[in-house]
Amino acid sequence: MSERRPRVQLLPAVADRRRALADLLDTLAGHEWAAPSLCREWTAHDVLAHLALSTRQSTARVFWRVLRARGDFERADAALAREHAARFSPSELLAQLRATADLDRRLGLSSAWDPLVDVLVHSQDIARPLGRELPTPPELAVPALRHVWSNVFYGHPDRRLRGLRLVATDIDWTAGRGTEVRGRAGDLLLLATGRPVAATGVTGPGVGEAAARTGS
Repeated sequence: MSERRPRVQLLPAVADRRRALADLLDTLAGHEWAAPSLCREWTAHDVLAHLALSTRQSTARVFWRVLRARGDFERADAALAREHAARFSPSELLAQLRATADLDRRLGLSSAWDPLVDVLVHSQDIARPLGRELPTPPELAVPALRHVWSNVFYGHPDRRLRGLRLVATDIDWTAGRGTEVRGRAGDLLLLATGRPVAATGVTGPGVGEAAARTGS
C-alpha cells in the first residue's frame, strides 16, 4: 500500500511559521490592524483573515466565487478575505490560525508548495510595513522561490524579471541572467512575488530595473 502524499509540503515548517506569525501579531496594537500591508489594497487584518481562512474554505466555494468574479481569482480571494475579516476580530482570527496550524489541507486547485509560499510572503506583508521583525528562514525561502520562479500563478517571475540575476546572500541560490540583484532569500521571494522593491531590502546594480519591472 503506497504512503499518502502530503497535501502541504514541509507541513511542520509551515505550522511553525503560522505559529511564529501568530505570536508576533499578538503584540499589535488595535490601530495597527487597519494598517496597509504589502499585499496591494489589503490591511493587516485582511491578510490575517486570508491565512486563517486558507485551511477552512472548500474548493467548491472558492470556484463559485471565482465564477462570480468573472474568472478573476485575485478579486475573489480578496473578497473572501475581507468578508472573513469583517466577521471575526483579530484575536478570533489568531485563535483560528493557531487551531489549524498543523492541518494538512489546501485548495484542490493549488500546489502542495503554495501554503509555504503563502505563510512566508504574507507574514512579511504584515510585519514589514509595521516595522516588525520576523526573519524568513533561508532554507524555507529557497524551495518557495523554486516553486514561484516559473509559475504562471505568480505572474512568471522568470519572465517579469528577465535580464536580472537574483543572488541570495544568506544561502546558495541564484536565478536568472543579467544585471545582479542581491538580497536574503526571503527578500528575493518578496521581489519574485511582486512586492515593492523598497520593502524587500534588495541591493545591487539591478535594483532600479527590478523596481520598474514591479511597478514600484
